[in-house]
Amino acid sequence: MKYQKPHEDQKYIDGLVQNNSFVIQSIYNKFAPKVISYIKKNSGDETNAQDIIQETIITIYNQAKDKKLVLTCPFDAYFFLLCKRKWLNELKKRGTKEVTINEEVLSKDDDAFKHAEETSLYDEKYHLFKEMFNQIGTACKDLLEATFKIKSMEEVAKSLGVTYAYARKKKSLCIGKLTELIKASPKYNQLYN
Repeated sequence: MKYQKPHEDQKYIDGLVQNNSFVIQSIYNKFAPKVISYIKKNSGDETNAQDIIQETIITIYNQAKDKKLVLTCPFDAYFFLLCKRKWLNELKKRGTKEVTINEEVLSKDDDAFKHAEETSLYDEKYHLFKEMFNQIGTACKDLLEATFKIKSMEEVAKSLGVTYAYARKKKSLCIGKLTELIKASPKYNQLYN
């Protein structure tokens, strides 16, 4: 894979990861009006638009934090595409037929589409994981959440008041159960094929 220089708009991604309120406000000021206008023209209202914008910012934050997202296109095109996809998915869920797809020429930037595609896929995988994670038992959830926060299994075992051997064995069983649930989901084949 060839190295691509980060776009100057990488500052928005970095600002989100650093939870920089100035950058977050800047994203709302510069990029939200276009999204709000689009959603209002397509069976939505201001509240729907604000929800979509917030969900998109959270998705970008999660992907940037987990996958070290490097933006190689303008943030505007990337952000708008993600918001648009989230809104169209929302309309599909609602069964709304009145969708006006006004394909504006944003910037037919392949990188914007590639980044939007990667982020959408990341978001869908993340939601599948969360959905299945919520289906495993409380003991498994507690153990796995502890391992997400604490890197040392000795510390995890101590924090949960169990032996190291039990914590390791239980973690393995819980991950196996979670993996089984994820792979049994109809969404799994759509996302991983």
